[in-house]
Amino acid sequence: MSSESGPAPSIPKPTPGPAPSRLSWRAYAGKLTGLVAFLALAIAVMLWQKLSVIQEQLARQSADAGQLSMQANSLAKNAQDLANDTAARVALLDTRLSEVALQRAQLEELIQSLSRSRDENMVVDIESALALAQQQAELTGSVQPLLAALQSAQKRLSKVSQPRLTPVLRALQRDIDHIQSVSITDTPTLLNKLDELVLLVEELPLLNAVGANSKATPAPTKPLANVWEQAWRQGQWSALAGNVWQELSQLIRVSRIDQPEAVLLTPEQSFFARENVKLRLLNARLGLLARQTSASRSDLQLVERDIQRFFDVSGRKGQTTLSLLKQTQNQMRQVDLPRLDNSLAALATAAAGR
Repeated sequence: MSSESGPAPSIPKPTPGPAPSRLSWRAYAGKLTGLVAFLALAIAVMLWQKLSVIQEQLARQSADAGQLSMQANSLAKNAQDLANDTAARVALLDTRLSEVALQRAQLEELIQSLSRSRDENMVVDIESALALAQQQAELTGSVQPLLAALQSAQKRLSKVSQPRLTPVLRALQRDIDHIQSVSITDTPTLLNKLDELVLLVEELPLLNAVGANSKATPAPTKPLANVWEQAWRQGQWSALAGNVWQELSQLIRVSRIDQPEAVLLTPEQSFFARENVKLRLLNARLGLLARQTSASRSDLQLVERDIQRFFDVSGRKGQTTLSLLKQTQNQMRQVDLPRLDNSLAALATAAAGR
């Protein structure tokens, strides 16, 4: 082994790495990018949820609008049917009136063309007047035309001293007594009461009206904080407990609800409930004019049911409305108009000379 050794191998120096500050900046940038991505994802999820809620609200509003449109179409159809029915009834009444006018003209021409004596002409005139009064009473539903025609015929016959006309006078008196003893529905008075009911229903409060049945609590004479502080300082624990209980008892109000469906009505349903009652009253009015007493009574019974179900009848207006409705139902009776058969038969016998 040689004693001389070669030069010692040189140890390579390590290359310097990146600066620590540059490494921390890259790590911070990576974390910031991840945070921004997470925030963007969270915002996207929130926006998606909000859009879903908006879409549900739009669908619900569209369904409500469709339902209201169907209800409006139904009400419009009912109103159109009612208008058509009313027009048909008016046309029928016009036809009846034209027939009555034509019959009266024919009777007048017949009276003028006949060459009879004064008594015979008077008997024929009275007979035609009574027949015309009978038709007018059937059209108007009132007995006033019958009474007026009978009293007028009685006055005219009382001025003529004819023995053969005495049975006619007795028949006229019997018919007058019979008409005065019969109870007939007073149509004009009932129409006025129905109009008054419509006005009362317009002002009658509903059961679900806010603050309609609430009673105002008296205001305390002293501020509540001062009362509690004074009771605390003076050691009045019973008074303090009483004040606390009074405040807690005012937070909850317990009341009895006899008609829960009336309290749960929405504002739109409340409007339609009031309008439905008014339409039933108007329908009863039309039925009374058309002499359909049974239909009018049925409508009034439905009106009474709806008023007791949906309206507040505990107040003065409610009691007045129910009382007026009861009076209208009691006065609306289905009674046939009396006929003048006795007087017409006596006049026919006198005209024939028997």
